[in-house]
Amino acid sequence: MITLYGWGPMFDCPSPSPFVMKADIQLQMLGVDFTRAIADLDAVPKHKAPYVIDDGQLIEDSNFIRIHFETKLGKGLYDGFSGKDIALSWALERMAEGQLSKIMAYERWMKDDNFNKGPAQFFIDVPAPARPVVLKEVREGVAASHMGEGTGRFTEAERMQLADWDIGAIALQLGEQDYLLGEAPTCADAAVAAVLIACATEFFDTPLSGLVHKHPNLVAYTDRMKARYFDHVTWPAWPAAVTEPA
Repeated sequence: MITLYGWGPMFDCPSPSPFVMKADIQLQMLGVDFTRAIADLDAVPKHKAPYVIDDGQLIEDSNFIRIHFETKLGKGLYDGFSGKDIALSWALERMAEGQLSKIMAYERWMKDDNFNKGPAQFFIDVPAPARPVVLKEVREGVAASHMGEGTGRFTEAERMQLADWDIGAIALQLGEQDYLLGEAPTCADAAVAAVLIACATEFFDTPLSGLVHKHPNLVAYTDRMKARYFDHVTWPAWPAAVTEPA
């Protein structure tokens, strides 16, 4: 029995988390038979999703989920790759997750209107009298994290310039191919497409969506990945406390 824990469709994305999308895609790429369940972040040591329970064994983090099943199955998503392909795949993945995903998160969590219509909904089950204090503390923690790793130290124009360079580089690598390394999806596509989908959603008021949409090949690419890996996917219903509007 294998269960992937995360969240289903929200914010006009297959999941509010690009890392949940990535893990879902990579499990499908590996041919793993699994079910999906809503994450309980208080139940796991890292307090993050995605995580997987495989016959009672807990595996946290999308990268370690992938390596767990590659080891278990005796096959990997880098099989058949040259050394340069592996290096390029990892570089693309780390670029998308190491910088672009943080800029995306900043747009959602640090802009008041975006936060109120988006991440604040995760806390709608907090009793109303305590909710403002909880939201303030959570956002202060997120802001401190962004300051610590550097994203919060840039102006908005600087963040968007960094994002534009990342997104432009991905568009150049993709070119006229269907996928990043050729005509078939690979390990890098799971991570990069997930981050692009999260950036491109027009649910939030952010220049990021326009930076993705100005590249027709990236729009076609994210549509292709969503159709291939999520059109058939059904997640359990979100708790009413999360899905009800504030």
